[in-house]
Amino acid sequence: MVKVQHLSGDEYEVKVDGTTRTTHHVRLRDVDRQRLGGKSVSAGQVIEESFRFLLEREPNTSILSSFELPLIGKYFPQYEREIRERLKQG
Repeated sequence: MVKVQHLSGDEYEVKVDGTTRTTHHVRLRDVDRQRLGGKSVSAGQVIEESFRFLLEREPNTSILSSFELPLIGKYFPQYEREIRERLKQG
């Protein structure tokens, strides 16, 4: 389970339940939210789907504890293309 909470500004806290519960601090600028999800998709939706993407590829304990969301694309080149497709379908 992935739970996203807006802290302030561009800062979000993400809690992930797994064998071990983890907490992550994520930054998502509005320009990146729109690029990844479009104007009508919320930051929470982009972050939640991005964490689902990550969890399909690695355990929650391997996800960085603090990062800017677009950094995912440096580790997984297909991320931006795939996340756009997923959010269009949602």
